Amino acid sequence: MNSSEASLGDRIAALRLRRNMTQEGLASAAGLSVDVIRKLEQGRRRTARLASINAIARALDTEPSHLVGQPTTFEVGESEDGLPSVLALRQAVSPVGDLLGGDTDLDDPPSITELRASLLSTETIRREGRLGEIGVLLPQLIRDARTAAHAYTGSEAAAANSVLAVAYQVAATTLTALGKEDAAFTAMERSLVAIRRCDDPNLETLAASTLSWVFTKQGRLADAERVALARAHQIEPGFRSGPEDLALWGVLLLRAATAAVRQTKHGTVTDLLRMAKGAAESMGHDRLVYATPFGPTNAGVAKVNFLVEMEKSDEAVRSARTVPALESLPPTWRARFHVDRALAYNDLGKDRASESALLLAEQDAPEWMRYHSTSRRLVEELRGRASRGDAVLGLADRLGLMG
Repeated sequence: MNSSEASLGDRIAALRLRRNMTQEGLASAAGLSVDVIRKLEQGRRRTARLASINAIARALDTEPSHLVGQPTTFEVGESEDGLPSVLALRQAVSPVGDLLGGDTDLDDPPSITELRASLLSTETIRREGRLGEIGVLLPQLIRDARTAAHAYTGSEAAAANSVLAVAYQVAATTLTALGKEDAAFTAMERSLVAIRRCDDPNLETLAASTLSWVFTKQGRLADAERVALARAHQIEPGFRSGPEDLALWGVLLLRAATAAVRQTKHGTVTDLLRMAKGAAESMGHDRLVYATPFGPTNAGVAKVNFLVEMEKSDEAVRSARTVPALESLPPTWRARFHVDRALAYNDLGKDRASESALLLAEQDAPEWMRYHSTSRRLVEELRGRASRGDAVLGLADRLGLMG
């Protein structure tokens, strides 16, 4: 990932010309003003609302990840014991033995206790945004869980399939973060097969949440909204529902709202956020459900994200000041919140405040920042207006945006 990468505007222009479209034609097809297209292609704007990026991607018949220049491979840090590998992750998700026939799992199976400990470690690393370590550990976890699921019977086989189902979903989110959405969908298919053989009734809900997120990143926004809402309807809690049931339902509502806001369905977003906020308030405080937080804090963070997407930057800044107990969230959630604040300040022309928010995001999840395309685009935009000595120049260097 370096400064030689084409910009968002470069990619839009190249695809537009390949499609024999004018700027006016693209603007019309995407439902945007031609001024937005011109500014992006001319480099006068380096950032855009995700709703706009999705609309342009649909008009150009491509994935949003292609337009934004999403990183496509792992970075290799000096401290890595092994090399994180997209190929190794693909091989773990889709082993050749499944095509040729026969069982290729020849190793002795690990115990269920060992599998669960490995999964827990992987989830902790993921919450901290350390994708390189995920790239090293996850392929082996998938192979181990497959071996155990094939070797064991009864309750032990069900437990191994529970670990395998979640590991596949971690693979799906990791591959999606690297712009490998098709491989991510394969991982989700594998997860659903494992879920049918597992012992955890909540994993189907987790799968709906993960699949909705994968579809959102693919630009399949209507599908993302539909998957999340269908499952939310199935598990809608009642008066006696416990915190975990409320949290699972709330996460699905926020997934659906994320897809809706990128379709500019602002009324739907408001309704879903209201319901999610009610569930969060009933819980009283945030809790982690399968490595995903939900409660009053995350509902507040989601509201800020939606306000930014709806171009209500003043309201987003005000709302951000009221989010409670931010330190209770995992590092990557806090970082995403600070990036949303940075986007809002950028819209308001407050470069120094935007820069400060980005530095807080980096402090929380430095490796995650290097893979996060929105953060990278915003840093590039701020760098273009920066003066010598501004902190954003150092941040650009650390993100590999030298130039």
